[in-house]
Amino acid sequence: MSKHPRTASQTKHQSIALEAPDARSVAVTGNFCGWVLEGHPLEHDHNGIWKATLPLQPGRYEYRFLVDGEWQDDPACTERVPNSFGTQNCVFRV
Repeated sequence: MSKHPRTASQTKHQSIALEAPDARSVAVTGNFCGWVLEGHPLEHDHNGIWKATLPLQPGRYEYRFLVDGEWQDDPACTERVPNSFGTQNCVFRV
């Protein structure tokens, strides 16, 4: 039996949010995008909640937020792993 490559039908939508009412910009970056500093920009609502929905294949992903250019943890995340910078990456599973 041959293995089938992953298809768009396997893509799941992972919602991510951060409360940062005073922020001017928020992005999320992680191993899902090669840790590029631009990451995936979040959009904010009138309550100061920044949100995005990421189309991802099932798997385990490490991430962090960039808030006004500064690294920040996700306070809602309960799973974390140490990184090579002496801080921690947050983890979510799709």
